Parts: sequence; C-alpha cells; structure tokens
Amino acid sequence: MTAAADLVLLDGEVHTLASPDGDGPIVASRSSADADETHEAVAVRDGDIVRVGKTTEIEHLRGVETDVVDCEGRVVLPGFVDAHTHMETLGLYLVHADLSEAGSLADALDALARQAETDREWILGFGYDESEWSESRYPTRDDLDSVSEERPVVAMRVDMHTASLNSVAIDRLVDDLPPEDVRTEGGEPTGIVVEDAATQVWSGSEDSDAETRELVTAAIERATSLGVTCVHEKVRHSRAPRIYRELDRDGELDCRVRLDYWSDHLESAIDVGLATNAGSDFVETGAIKSFTDGSIGARTAKVSEPYADLPDAAESSRSGESGASDDESADPRGQWVVDPDELASIADEAAANDYQLTVHAIGDEAIGAAVDVLAETQNADAARHRIEHVELATDHHLEQMAEAGIVASMQPNFHQWARPGGLYDQRLGEDRRERSNRLSDALEAGVPLALGSDCMPLDPLGGIHHAVTAPMDCQRLSVTEAVRGYTIGAAYAGFDEDRLGTIEVGKCADLVVLEESPWENPERIDEIDVATTIVDGDVVYR
Repeated sequence: MTAAADLVLLDGEVHTLASPDGDGPIVASRSSADADETHEAVAVRDGDIVRVGKTTEIEHLRGVETDVVDCEGRVVLPGFVDAHTHMETLGLYLVHADLSEAGSLADALDALARQAETDREWILGFGYDESEWSESRYPTRDDLDSVSEERPVVAMRVDMHTASLNSVAIDRLVDDLPPEDVRTEGGEPTGIVVEDAATQVWSGSEDSDAETRELVTAAIERATSLGVTCVHEKVRHSRAPRIYRELDRDGELDCRVRLDYWSDHLESAIDVGLATNAGSDFVETGAIKSFTDGSIGARTAKVSEPYADLPDAAESSRSGESGASDDESADPRGQWVVDPDELASIADEAAANDYQLTVHAIGDEAIGAAVDVLAETQNADAARHRIEHVELATDHHLEQMAEAGIVASMQPNFHQWARPGGLYDQRLGEDRRERSNRLSDALEAGVPLALGSDCMPLDPLGGIHHAVTAPMDCQRLSVTEAVRGYTIGAAYAGFDEDRLGTIEVGKCADLVVLEESPWENPERIDEIDVATTIVDGDVVYR
C-alpha cells in the first residue's frame, strides 16, 4: 500500500517548467528556455515531490494527517531562486530607514529624521535613487547634518556603491577609509564616498550577532512572502554565514542559502576547507566572488566611452551637476575596483582549489576583462563560472561566454532604469541605454542565463515583469523564459538543477502558489500576489 503524502496541492495549474523531451534544464537556448509542462496537482513526502499529475490521482495519496493546499485553479511554480542577493541589505531596509520610495532629497531627509526618533546610535537609511529626484544629486554632509549634528547619519544609494555621511560619521570613519574613494571639494570631504569606502561605512556602522540575526530573519520572512525559496547570498566580513548555519542547525531556516564569499576570504576558505557545493541541504558554499568595476549609478562602472553626463571629470567637478564626483582625478570612464591583473591572480588561485568563480562586471570594458580571465580558468564547463550583472555586454562578449559556458547572472529589475529619461539615459545616453541588460540576446547567443535581483528590490515577480516588458527586443523575454531564469536557470548557476528549479518527481518540494497567472496578465506581473510558499515540503508562508 502506498504511504500517504505529507502535503498535497490540488486543483492547480502546475507549471513544471520541465522539458517534455528530456533535453535538460539549462536555460541556454530559445528552445530549452521555453520548455514547460502543465499538470493539476502535486504530492510531497519527506520534503520531496513524489507525484505530479491530475487532482483525481493525487487525492488517493491524501491521508488523515496530510496537509492540503486547495489551489482553486491558481498557478503553481517551482520556488523562485534569486541568483544574486544581499539578505543583510534587505534586512537593513526593513529594520532601518527605507529610502527606496523617497521621491526627492527632502523625502529622504524626512525618512532619516523619523529614524532618528529611535534609540539606535547610528541613523541609517538605505535605497535612495537620486536619478529619480528633481535635484538629481547625492546627499552631502551638509544635507545630513540637518538630520543630526550629534549622532552619525549615513544614507546608502540603492546600488550600495555610494554612501553619504554627515559630519559626525565622517569624523569617526574618514581616517580608516581609502582616500581615493572619498570625494572632496577644496580638500575637505563632501560627505560622499564610493566603492570600498561605501562598503566599509555600512558594514561597520552597527555590527553584532544580535543585529545580524535581526536583519537576516527579517529578510528571510520578506523573501518567503515573495515566493523565494533559495538565495545566492554574497557575503563579506559578515556574521551572516554563522547565523544561517545556526538557524539551519535549529531547524529555523525557511529559505535555502548558497554563500558566495568575497575574494578577500579566499585564503581563509582554503585554510578551513570550505569547498564549492559543500554543506547541508539548506546552507552550502558557493563561489568565490570578485569584482572588476563599480556601478553605473556611481559612475564607477568601467566603460570604454565616457559617461554621457560626465564627459570631462574636471568640468563636471566645477559644475557639481547630477551628483557628479567632486574629485578631479575621477576617471570619466569609471574605475577598476579590482584590476585585470589582480583578478587573474585571484582566479588562478581559486581555480587551483576547485572553486567556482563569480565576477561582478557591469561596463563593457570590465565585462571584457572578466570574460578573458574566466575563459582561461574554465575547465570544460565543469567550473560553471559566472559573471554578475553583464549590463553592457557586446555581441563578442556574449559569444565568448557561450563558448566557455560562463553563466550570465543578470538582474531584469535593472530595466526599471532603462526607460527613456531614466538612469541609463542620464549616465550612458540613448544608444548604450538601448543596449543595456540584453537578456534576450544572451539567451539567443546560447549563454546560460540565471536571474536575480541584487536586492534592488528583492522581488522575483517584479523582476519577471521587467524582463517581459523591457523596452527593447534585445532585452525582452517571454513569460516562460523569464520564469525559468528565476527558477531552473538560477538553480543551474548554483549546481542545483538536479534538486531545484522544476516540479518533477524526486526533486525538493520548493513551490510557490500565485494568486494570478503571469501568462494571462503579462503587463502587470509585478502586481501578482503570492498565495503560498513551500520549502522542503513545509508551508512557510500562507
């Protein structure tokens, strides 16, 4: 007699996203990326999917203690896998001042002033986007001094590559920040810092096990409410890995976590024996992450032609337009965060120790450097190296990535800045704006495509919406292609295609039930709500 299921989902529209001809899961071609099969019901036992079929078939596995989810015709998908996240950052938005909805500098300052009413020593705000403001400039120390002249105040830009500090925060931190990343005017700090300095500011402002646990648990709760069942988490000098493992040990971790460690942890990872893909079912070691350049918003992405709104750094410094750098030495074509020679050295050591590599590269010059390095260290596709963002890739870059099997880990929500008049228009001009974030072209070239959010914001349905409604054909995906990029495509980038990413017998029961069908409402996918999220057969959000 067949044992009863622990959980059944009945009367649904179950999109397995599995290829009916068994071609495999890789989202690396138009034909495989559009694969899908539809059923009505799913049965789960011991955390695994044991049957997919008609409701009448699955009902026979229903026992007295079986948990039943009546989908009432709703869409059921594999749980979303976010291929590029910063969960602590998401937690910061939830615990501190959320500046993402600020429509002006005044709105951002008001939000920080409300945060100042708490008893926290540091007044922190995250997620402002000055490209949406009429002022179109970064907050300065003078702006933030209006919030407080007694306590440190920090406002982080949405991309986390730029921070604004008040005078108290500058006095506390400036001596320890890389001087090349501290913007000055007349020899005095303006309050604006970028890249490594920005990272040091937000990571060192409040740092304790209790704080990290508060941030991580708040982020996981938000993620699961959005249908996310697995994240590829980028970590650096953080207590989060230990917190994740403690939650896993105590059976309190409701989301799978793949930890990609910054390259400055490489020697320590080697010393303690961390290995790519090692770990538990819920917490595993992923890649070694490095950088090439910065971001388009901070004008630090390494591009081959000058920024459209910063044709000459010295002239822009004198004019002070649009939050431009006050440092006359700033390169109008961006900067190397890790130069190609150093990247090659990191890659050699990581590859020699069998680590997967993932490299942040946004500008076309940076992508070229990353492709050259990773193609040299790729080992018959087995390493499955990745490039994060790939915002300004050329046709040649995509061809190289496809040939070497390098995964493009991209963020379709970045298309929110690809509309006429948006950030890409401001920074890059129309031509480069129309050639940014070419999801469709990457797929057409045969590049394995994984989708994520970079927590700007973490919202897979929002990301799928932007992929489906992107302004240019070269950027736009079908609904199925976009959903697969956020499920099996992201799972493949983490070597998890055999257990995650599709709804098939033997795979982990990580599932999401949607209130509406993205196929029926492609113009408003970002408005669809999540009804239920299931991780390892347990309902973690309903």
